[in-house]
Formats: sequence, C-alpha cells, structure tokens
Amino acid sequence: MCRQQIQKRENPMKIAILDDWTHDAAASAGWHRLGPEHYVTIYTDTVTGQALIDRLEGVEIICAMRERTTLSRDVIARLPGLRAIITSGMRNAAIDLNACKEAGIVVSGTESPGHATAELAMTLIGALARQIVPNANSMTNGGWQISAGRDLKGARLGILGLGRLGTAVAKLGQAYGMEVQAWSQNLTRDRAGEEGVKYCEKDEFFGTSDFISVHLKLSDRVVGLVGAPELALMKPTSFLINTSRAPILDQPALIAALKEGRIAGAALDVYETEPLAESDPLRQVPNLLLTPHIGYVTRETMQVFYGQMLEGVEAFVAGDPVRLIDIPPG
Repeated sequence: MCRQQIQKRENPMKIAILDDWTHDAAASAGWHRLGPEHYVTIYTDTVTGQALIDRLEGVEIICAMRERTTLSRDVIARLPGLRAIITSGMRNAAIDLNACKEAGIVVSGTESPGHATAELAMTLIGALARQIVPNANSMTNGGWQISAGRDLKGARLGILGLGRLGTAVAKLGQAYGMEVQAWSQNLTRDRAGEEGVKYCEKDEFFGTSDFISVHLKLSDRVVGLVGAPELALMKPTSFLINTSRAPILDQPALIAALKEGRIAGAALDVYETEPLAESDPLRQVPNLLLTPHIGYVTRETMQVFYGQMLEGVEAFVAGDPVRLIDIPPG
C-alpha cells in the first residue's frame, strides 16, 4: 500500500502528506484534529512525472518532507488547485519558491531540531574508526576480527562548515578527546576560537584532518567544493563523512579516491537522487559506508516535523498561516 486514508467525506479539502518513507506521519501527529471536513492521504512512496501530477490532482495542501519530492515550476503549473505547501524545516531546495509566489501558493515550514544529524555524523565517524560494519559482517558470516580500528582520542576532526550542525559535531568530537579544527570559505579565526576550535587554511585543513565531516548549507558557491584537488590533499589514513548535501562532493572524484585507496574510507548519508537507485555505482565502492538519508529520521524529530505540519495546516485553514518561508524576489 502506498497510502493511508485518515479522514473522508464528500467534497472535502484534499491534503496530501508526501514521502512518509518510514511510516511516521500517522503516529507523530493528531491528524484527526482536522475533522471529517478534510481528507488527508499519506503516501509512503515517491513518484515523479505524470504519476505525481495524477496523485496530486485536486490537492489543496501538500505536506512535504524536505528534499524528497521535487515541486518544480512545471509541477506547480500543473496543479491549479494547490493553495499551500507546508514543508519540514524552513528550507527545502526541492520547492520552487518563485513559482509558488507567482501562483499565489503559501509556503510555510517547521522547526528543525538538528541534533539528530550531528549525532549521526558522530556515529558514522565512530563506525569508520572502529571498522564496525566489516567486523559485524564478519561475525554474521561466521568469522571473527578482521581489522584493527583506530582511536578517536587524539585524532584530528576537521569540520567543514562551523554553523549550527558543524558546531554540534565539534562539541561531540571534543567530548571524545579529539583535536577539532575547521575551515570554510566564510569562517574566520575569531569565530572558530569562540567554539574552542582551531582555524585552518584550506590546504592545511584537508591535509592534516584524520576525519572530515561536511556541514555546509547548499549553494552554488559550495557545489563541488570537495573535489579531486581536495581529496588529493587528504592523508591515505583519513576519512570523509557527508551528512549535509550531496552536490558538495564531487562523486566521481570520491569514487576514484576510494577505489585507488588514496583515502581510507568515507560515509555518505545524502545523494544526488533519492532514493538511491539500486544500480547506482556508489553501492559497489570499497570502504564506503552508505546510510539512506537518516540524518534527521528519528521519532523525536518526526514528532516535531509532523506535529508542526499539522499546526501549519490548521493555521492556513484558519486564515492565519504560521512560520512563513520567505520567497525571494521574482
């Protein structure tokens, strides 16, 4: 089943909850509060093209999980009845905000706790350091120890982007006794010092970090920021972790570096296209730990997302939308 119907009556307002991959929407918010005059449908799969248009025919409010279904200008133009989009978080690169503004569609969001992604990044760092997955797989297959890990205490953790999430990961690394350093295009020595983090110039950052964790907001300026030249600076014993946005890394360059053993390993939680295709070459790369974009996928975060999506629907229906997302000048 790709959907679950919650409320139904003749000629209701139609509300679609998209991309509930982990089946959390119904349990995370009291959608029954909307009453029988509204018709809420939860979709647990992702479709594109004409199938998406058919699915959203007559829908007036979309509840969207960020960066999953793309609500492009073309899609929005083919949904004349759409009145509002409520997204998780206050940024969603998959929504064409200018097209929404031109069509008179209200776009609002939710709070985003963020700490879950920082916790995942630190978990992936630990998994790479101690070679958890290869050793666990050996046990499952009847084997025993197959490799020695390395300590986190005393290792250099490089934070690429010392914003809210980067700072949270830095604090976790410091709790393990790691030496934390940071770099980004806009980071200053004073800002790094405020968090007890060493500031590095770019070449030193890539050349001396034992673990590099990416925490940048996606923009044209950072697309491909970690490419072949940056990977070439890294030590053969170093690891790269990306729980931020896929386009920040040059995927072919990363695949080549891993296959040639020029870095020790990497972990990815974000991808150019999601869900990741079964045939994607990333699935066959050695020393690459893949997780299916679970950075923010915790019960507690979903309660915030879906609970505030429901609040957003109620506020829109009442004529007083909350947490409006600024739409850039068109």
